[in-house]
Amino acid sequence: MAPSNFEHVVRSIASDTNTPAETVSKMYADVWAEYSDGARVLDYLTVLVTKRVRENLRSVSKDRH
Repeated sequence: MAPSNFEHVVRSIASDTNTPAETVSKMYADVWAEYSDGARVLDYLTVLVTKRVRENLRSVSKDRH
């Protein structure tokens, strides 16, 4: 993923979920590593990783309430 696209996605998720960008960046990198390990097709990885990070953050948010 291009660095500028990565930064844009992280900023967008952070803004939408009211989560610090550093936290989102770490989660994104972790999920990216998990999903890309052994993957042969990376075309939709950005979409899948973004979706998983948003779901994880929603889950954490619900657990706090």
